[in-house]
Amino acid sequence: MSALHPDARPGARPVPPPAPTPPAAAPGPRRTGPWRRGRVLAGAAVLSALLMLGHSLVPNTPGNLGSLLETFLPWLGLAVPLLLALAAVRRSATAALAVLLPALVWTSLFGGGFLDKTGSGGDLTVVSHNVDEGNRDPRGTARALATSGAGVLALEELSSKAAKVYEEELAADYPYHSVQGTVGLWSRYPLRDARPVAIMPWTRALRATVDTPKGPLAVYAAHLASVRVHPASGFGTERRNDAAQKLADAVRAEPLPRVMVVGDFNGSTDDRALHGVVDGLRSAQDEAGAGLGLSWPASFPLVRIDQVLVKGVTPVSAWTLPGTGSDHLPVAASVRL
Repeated sequence: MSALHPDARPGARPVPPPAPTPPAAAPGPRRTGPWRRGRVLAGAAVLSALLMLGHSLVPNTPGNLGSLLETFLPWLGLAVPLLLALAAVRRSATAALAVLLPALVWTSLFGGGFLDKTGSGGDLTVVSHNVDEGNRDPRGTARALATSGAGVLALEELSSKAAKVYEEELAADYPYHSVQGTVGLWSRYPLRDARPVAIMPWTRALRATVDTPKGPLAVYAAHLASVRVHPASGFGTERRNDAAQKLADAVRAEPLPRVMVVGDFNGSTDDRALHGVVDGLRSAQDEAGAGLGLSWPASFPLVRIDQVLVKGVTPVSAWTLPGTGSDHLPVAASVRL
């Protein structure tokens, strides 16, 4: 007599054993080809291109972020080699292809600035220079400027003590001059109607008529208020923006058809806050320069904040001069009257 399973009952049908579970299939290789990797890098490339194209849409609040971006806008191009290097490390064809977008945008916006548009000739050369109140060698700076060949010199950030040094050193080459507050104009040609322009509580701008051999030219020399970058408050430009608006109003009211506006604007012409001054004027550097003409800081220029803007005359060439004892580089332009 066979033995029964303890749970078996007489007459019950035997329960078949469970079927064996088939072994789980081994996971296949993960597909991470060159077109699937680097999607984050590709997104960053597209974002940088959009930022360059739509910089005017970046809000200026809080902290004047839009103005800060526009001041250093050309430097967004550094994203291109950085992203391209990261794409190579990731071996991502997608990211490498996406980097072409910001490269094309940057080239369309700033590539033309690297073409040499300088010409020859010109009836008048103008040099503008923030000579730096803390300049330890104003005499050497004056001598360097005198050798520039400029017909008109506009100097900003003059201290009362340094102004006397410039008057002494420049007298032989520039018999006509006017100093108003902290700005001054020296000319080889007669000056008249020189007066301060009220853009700030203290005098940092002047206007004068230069009687050139080809007729009168209105010259404005200005030093707009400084800006500050603070972690809490952001890009502080309010005083500069207000001064820029007052300068723009004065230039718009100018009756002479030929006008030149020069000086330290403490901002680039891309900055939306300075469009009031720039509107109706042409940048000599943009039209007749070679390169971006970066002027500050002199030791390693990052931005062009020193400008030569014109109306009613034709820029022939524009350039920056070698450094002096200042933290700014002098900027120059030759124009056809």
